[in-house]
Amino acid sequence: MRRGFMRRAGWGFAFFFGIVFAASSLALSVVSGAFGVERDKRLVLPTALLGLALLALVAFVVLRTWRRTVRPMADVMDAAERLSAGDYSSRVRERGPGEMRRLARSFNQMAERLEAGESQRRGLFADLAHELRTPLSVIRGNAEGMLEGVYPSDREHLQPIVEEADLMARLLEDLRTLSTAEAGALQLHRETVEVGRVVEDAVQVFRGAAEAGGVRLETRVARDLPPLEADQFRLAQVMSNVLSNAVRHAPRGGRVRVEAGTAEGVVTIDVDDDGPGIPVEQLPHVFDRFAKSDGSGGMGLGLAIAKAVVEAHDGTIEARSEAGGGTTIRIRLPVELLET
Repeated sequence: MRRGFMRRAGWGFAFFFGIVFAASSLALSVVSGAFGVERDKRLVLPTALLGLALLALVAFVVLRTWRRTVRPMADVMDAAERLSAGDYSSRVRERGPGEMRRLARSFNQMAERLEAGESQRRGLFADLAHELRTPLSVIRGNAEGMLEGVYPSDREHLQPIVEEADLMARLLEDLRTLSTAEAGALQLHRETVEVGRVVEDAVQVFRGAAEAGGVRLETRVARDLPPLEADQFRLAQVMSNVLSNAVRHAPRGGRVRVEAGTAEGVVTIDVDDDGPGIPVEQLPHVFDRFAKSDGSGGMGLGLAIAKAVVEAHDGTIEARSEAGGGTTIRIRLPVELLET
């Protein structure tokens, strides 16, 4: 495509040169007639040189324009052809006039986004296949064992099938929620929500698991928390995901503290644990899909969903941690935005 484009551009400029040459010859004839060259032969040479200089100047300008515009455009067309064929690493060298440089820069940015999206898509499929492999193995193993008469069809062997099927259903529902939120299509059923009640209810749900693990749950909720127009179910989902991580990582004899307050029109919820903390190299990725630390358990979608839901409420969520110093998850919900 690039070669054909260059050939057509070359023929176009050749045609243009022909027109310029014909126009220059005509102008030379007119000038010669106006000055009476037929009666004065001494003006022929200067006039001819003037016409050739004019032709050379036009040729220089046209060639310069061709090199600065047509070649960069051909580069973009060639890169676009490679990109459409699946080469997401295709890039264009920024050169030529300002307009062509902006075009090349925009193309490169588009190609980078497409390459990142394709990488995420492949990673998602690989992670999903990995997460589904274990429950599918359990389901198939127990089902085949019962069909072949190795296992009896009793509760002991049917219960794992139901549990693993529920695990797969939760995984698929979490992925649906996450993909919908990231596409900006997550529907929020807004209502007046008492944030303190949401926090206390979530803590109550995990109190049994915390006591079983020897973890102390502490709660401190400010009395002046303003009500928010938010999706109560989704906020409870965020609290559940964050608390689940905190309780799981807190050591026996440790504690998890939940604080909710308000400042400058922003409701803040801090979930702090005294677990081993998050390594520095993993901290930027804690909200990524399937991001898990060694031995953390779970599917690695909880914090990714929490981030997507909080951002759908125009809020922010961040993680602070030091290796060996525990972890704090801070959620900020702007009151002004949520009340509109």
